[in-house]
Amino acid sequence: MDQKQIAKQMMDFNKAAFDNTFNAMTILQDQTEKLVFRFLDKAPWFPEDGKKAINDWVRAYKKGREDFKSAADESYKKVNDYFAKAEKEETPKSGKK
Repeated sequence: MDQKQIAKQMMDFNKAAFDNTFNAMTILQDQTEKLVFRFLDKAPWFPEDGKKAINDWVRAYKKGREDFKSAADESYKKVNDYFAKAEKEETPKSGKK
């Protein structure tokens, strides 16, 4: 088996593992967010400034999470493009043999 093909399969597996783990983390964070907001709705003693701070924190971590996912997806796309380009360059060479 070609080393490039092995490396591509490893990267495909790595991306699938990353996507699954990221989705699980997203679900966990979303469920935690719902739990916290339910608690805050039933806690009249909690100050409004505290609720605003938590809302700001939630928006910040969601944006960070989305930015991280975008950066990872872009990196995986670059690696995939590299392997596609390497495969195209290798095809004419093997045809000349």
